[in-house]
Amino acid sequence: MSIAAIVTDIEGTTSSIAFVKEVLFPYARRHLRPFVEQQRQQPEVADCLQQTRAILEQEQRPADSDEQLISALEQWIDQDRKATPLKTLQGLIWRQGYQQGDYQAHMYPDATQALRQWASELPLYVYSSGSEQAQKLFFAHSCDGDLLPLFSGHFDTRIGAKTEASAYEHIAAELQQRHQLEAHEILFLSDIEAELDAARAAGLNTVWVCRGEQPASARHPVVTSLAEISLEKL
Repeated sequence: MSIAAIVTDIEGTTSSIAFVKEVLFPYARRHLRPFVEQQRQQPEVADCLQQTRAILEQEQRPADSDEQLISALEQWIDQDRKATPLKTLQGLIWRQGYQQGDYQAHMYPDATQALRQWASELPLYVYSSGSEQAQKLFFAHSCDGDLLPLFSGHFDTRIGAKTEASAYEHIAAELQQRHQLEAHEILFLSDIEAELDAARAAGLNTVWVCRGEQPASARHPVVTSLAEISLEKL
């Protein structure tokens, strides 16, 4: 087998984009303000506010109050901005929702089956724009049960944007240290071609998971479900 580790995206790859956009994002939007107001003294929340303040200062939009910081965070949610402090706060809010049983994370049946099979053969990792905490909550509270034990680790935007080759170089270096493998032995799964381009530039193998309209041509192998992936043929 040429593939010795798998790194997977979440939205559109293992799970429906609709769950994130129609359930998780609106939930975080509704609860952001009361959550921050009630938890602002907690270290994790206070750190997120400080990071938000620093970003606004870099953009020459200094915030003089927590109210302005919260308003900026709400605006970032509306813009679907991939800001690390926002992603961290969303993860904390989603943890509350999962623990209260307000929802369960969606999984495609073929994804659950494939991940369970692969986990018995090689290490699995997640790389998503959602925070590491959000990723863990997602898989721990899925509609198919607790899938978190299937994964050996998680990567989020703290290592870089998903369209930057340097982020995948970081992942490859981390997995080389942990498992003594080379970049070409790592398979990255995503539904976004630009992410796959960046991963390929870093030397990783790639598969484009297209659950909707199929591209006329592509620079990456294309599948409609994870069940179609044959690791031996990559």
